[in-house]
Amino acid sequence: MSHKKVPVGVSNRHLHITQSDLEKLFGNGATLTKFKDLSQTGQYACEEMVSLVSCKGQIDKVRILGPVRKETQVEITLTDSFKLGIMVPIRESGNISQTPGIKLIGPHGSLELENGLIIASRHIHMSLQDAEEFGVKNGDIVSVQSDGLRSVIFRNVVIRVREDFVLDFHIDTDEANAAFIKTGDQLELIR
Repeated sequence: MSHKKVPVGVSNRHLHITQSDLEKLFGNGATLTKFKDLSQTGQYACEEMVSLVSCKGQIDKVRILGPVRKETQVEITLTDSFKLGIMVPIRESGNISQTPGIKLIGPHGSLELENGLIIASRHIHMSLQDAEEFGVKNGDIVSVQSDGLRSVIFRNVVIRVREDFVLDFHIDTDEANAAFIKTGDQLELIR
């Protein structure tokens, strides 16, 4: 396979939320207010933010991403997990069974999630056409290499293919900062 470049999308801590949980935190009838569009079609960062609270720490101003989902899921970094004092597993988005919970506090209420706290596994979103061009399929595991003074190879990168996906390599802020990478950088996909 030839070495092709993929754009980076650095992901800060955030949460996806159900309509009922949104209303518990922001009041009856609450809706999400778009702050800005994200790289993936139909996904957007919202004006609404919450606090994450554990018995050992608190992180404020955690942004909600829209639209609302079927399950509430909170994605943080390893550094955040140290601040909260919670051991958090690395998981693919949506795989929240047997994960720790966290308390969420909004302007109109709070709630205790029983589970849903994860560190998102690094992954590449691809359209069907992108997957064909790169010679990969949904669920494949690849590596991605950066250049520069802090050149690294990210291993165990999951390929996620869907017709409406836009090509994007998602890593969290811990990973990006360690490798001196920012959103929009182009990295090389390798086997």
